[in-house]
Amino acid sequence: MSAYGCYVKFTTKPGQRDTFVTYLLNAASAMEKVPGCQLYIVNTSPTEPECVWVTEVWNSQEEHDASLTIEGAQETIQLAIPLLAGAPEKIDIQPVGGKGLIQA
Repeated sequence: MSAYGCYVKFTTKPGQRDTFVTYLLNAASAMEKVPGCQLYIVNTSPTEPECVWVTEVWNSQEEHDASLTIEGAQETIQLAIPLLAGAPEKIDIQPVGGKGLIQA
């Protein structure tokens, strides 16, 4: 099984970034207990004030996909969607090594 990762760029409606970040940080806290999640980092952009990036690394894509079904995940997603200016942009990656990566 190969490691799986993704970068997800969210663009919020004007003035909604901080509220959106709060939802994502709550999700990040929940990921502490989710098997297979190695990294879930919420980032903001100093040059794009309405943009939020999430960096994720998982033991497998299957574990990532399963995380979307944990208790509260869909409810949080439904609360966060109205804060977005458009659809998220997602880039799938395959982590291969480096500091902090756990080799499964």
